Amino acid sequence: MSEMGIRQLRADAAASVRRAASGEHIVISIGGRPIAQLGPLGAPEGQARLSDLVARGLVIAPRRGGVYQPTPAVSVWSGGRIDKLLRDIR
Repeated sequence: MSEMGIRQLRADAAASVRRAASGEHIVISIGGRPIAQLGPLGAPEGQARLSDLVARGLVIAPRRGGVYQPTPAVSVWSGGRIDKLLRDIR
């Protein structure tokens, strides 16, 4: 994240917008005090995109065709070793 003054933004508006479009966040300041941020369009603050959730492993992406079909559940007995359970499943 970089910072620039309002005068510099006025002088280099087109270049600043191109930098923001490429993913850079630029903090705009007036008199040395940050007042605004210029950045790429994305999900509103506090809302994650599906691609972000998939990348973080929080959701499973839908399969092709848009319909997700979960894999069948696997019965697991207590006291089993994970390496043996995985071998049995595979």
